[in-house]
Amino acid sequence: METTNNVKTSSQIPRIGDKAPNFEAESTFGPLQLEDFKGSWLVFFSHPADFTPVCTTEFIEFAKNYEKLRKLNCELLGLSIDSIFSHISWVRNIEEKFGVKIPFPIIVDLDASVANLYGMIMPGDSNTETSRCVFVIDPDGKIRAMIYYPLTTGRNIDEIIRLVQALQTTDKHTVATPANWRPGEKVIVPPPRSQEAAQERMNQDYDCVDWYFCKKSLEKD
Repeated sequence: METTNNVKTSSQIPRIGDKAPNFEAESTFGPLQLEDFKGSWLVFFSHPADFTPVCTTEFIEFAKNYEKLRKLNCELLGLSIDSIFSHISWVRNIEEKFGVKIPFPIIVDLDASVANLYGMIMPGDSNTETSRCVFVIDPDGKIRAMIYYPLTTGRNIDEIIRLVQALQTTDKHTVATPANWRPGEKVIVPPPRSQEAAQERMNQDYDCVDWYFCKKSLEKD
């Protein structure tokens, strides 16, 4: 563990399948904790700093896609190692200069306590800024996916939405999703685990290339 400018950094990162570490923090929406989001999906993301151009583009895109996520029962929560006054000023600046309101809370994490819980600081990148991390947390508080970007690269918000949709489809239908999958496209049927099941698979009404590689369409809700 290292200390730079009074910010402690840690390389510990929660893993997929772990219970998301709980926390209490001040935010632009007032005090909150992770437990407040229980029962809904959550995209919890960090950004390096307020008033930076790449982060501004990301927040604008998150805001534009907020209602899409809400329709998926998914909330947004941002974080950086900045003060509440910096967060408020930046949000107001984005609305004034770009005409976009930020409809989700941003956590204040001046001592990096929450960032360290989630391994959001990469010492090789910066000791005083959080990387562009994304944690997708399910309604039971379990970490289902993680994405890390360097400071210089803005995130693809559309891909984050697609990821949430894919995870929800997997949970609901007990299937997997292929590369570049989009809602409405065929999904992967889990491969059989016995010779008998493999033989039966070839006689089922699936789109099969071979016994281990079969797709199917999902019924529309």
